Amino acid sequence: MVDIGSKPDVRRRAVATGSIRLRPATVRAIRGRRVEKGDVLATAEVAALHAMKSVWQVLPHCHPIPITAASVAFDVRAERVAVTTAVEATYKTGVEMEALYGATVALLTVWDMVKSLEKDSKGQYPSARIEDIHVVEKAKSRR
Repeated sequence: MVDIGSKPDVRRRAVATGSIRLRPATVRAIRGRRVEKGDVLATAEVAALHAMKSVWQVLPHCHPIPITAASVAFDVRAERVAVTTAVEATYKTGVEMEALYGATVALLTVWDMVKSLEKDSKGQYPSARIEDIHVVEKAKSRR
């Protein structure tokens, strides 16, 4: 890991987004809360929040960061579910990885919960695609 001991604590914020493309029928099942495994968006929100707090345990060069705020928002569209995660901390290093990991885990959770609806007759996933995960905002400012 990089030595950040001499760096000052700075207020930091990062926002990431991504989406999962799904069959329209699957999106309708999510909206109607008719997915056998349960409430897809509530479960994905909890998974994303947990992921954002545990990045340092998964990515070997990340520092444990004292997160001060985190949020997860979903935008359910006709053929996709988009997620936006935001993370804030006052610390010596940024929170981009926390935001990216949260968005990724949210989308993986959606996939896991709806995979039975997405499989074709051969057990494949011709429509499901996780796409365009990226940082949309990074900010830092002195306290």
